[in-house]
Amino acid sequence: MLLRTLRGAGRWVLPLLPVLVGALLWALWHAGSLPGGTRGVGAELTAEPGDWALAAGALVTVLALVAVLRAARRRRRRDDALGEVESRSAGDRRRLVGRLDHELKNPLTAIRLALANLAGDDPRPEQRRGLRSIEEQVLRLSRLTTDLRKIADVETSRLDTTDVDVTALLEEALEVVGEQPRAAGRTLRLDAPRAPWPLPHVEGDADLLALAFVNLVDNAVKYTADGATVEVRARESGQGVLVEVADTGQGISAEDLPHVWEELFRSQEARSVPGSGLGLPFVRAVVHRHGGTVSADSRQGEGTVVRVRLPVRQPPEA
Repeated sequence: MLLRTLRGAGRWVLPLLPVLVGALLWALWHAGSLPGGTRGVGAELTAEPGDWALAAGALVTVLALVAVLRAARRRRRRDDALGEVESRSAGDRRRLVGRLDHELKNPLTAIRLALANLAGDDPRPEQRRGLRSIEEQVLRLSRLTTDLRKIADVETSRLDTTDVDVTALLEEALEVVGEQPRAAGRTLRLDAPRAPWPLPHVEGDADLLALAFVNLVDNAVKYTADGATVEVRARESGQGVLVEVADTGQGISAEDLPHVWEELFRSQEARSVPGSGLGLPFVRAVVHRHGGTVSADSRQGEGTVVRVRLPVRQPPEA
């Protein structure tokens, strides 16, 4: 942030340097501090070296400011165009997900009813296995369309914001995930400050944030071996709350790491583990709606750390 501010200030300060240097030379010349300079401004209307330095500096400054203004205008137009493209792309994606959910819902329901009818005819064991496999894939498609719809809804729906205790949500997430069979044999640990003061609260939708934290903890448990530890750490950081979910799983390659926030993306290492590739995109959508940021670091064979930063709830003015 500081670097960006300094860069922005330098964009306007640098063009002013020529006229400042010219004004300094002009003042030194007429103060007699330079060889050949004269004290005071002469009565004759003749251009002296100090005057030429001031005029040249002013001209260079004017040209530089014009160039900076043009560059700023081009940059603003480019940013506006990119924003419009991103907004249009997000709208197209939401419409596509909506159509996909609508178009697949009825066929999937019909397939499940047909499978139920076939199962009622007492099929042979091999047929029963085939029907069970088909039903599992139908359920998987149903969950995929439902999860895609959830992401689209999070990006557009109104948030029911309240005062949210992040520590309480993390405790609840660890409890929910810890009760699942896949968490057996794994240690779930929460490290959050409680004294001398606890974490500050955030303003947000408690239900959505709870789902996001459950997704993060469940994802860490999914890729952590039996006997290992999943650690959730929470700290106050600047004007926000930083939550880290760390595991000692198989890790993510450097090539795949930037893509883990994309819908339906699954790395080669993760394809052996059941999943939809929509957990982290859902977390990103929830956090972005709350004005926060998400990031991840990972080392193959060592583990992964996912970081969530949420802005702190500002106290009401007196």
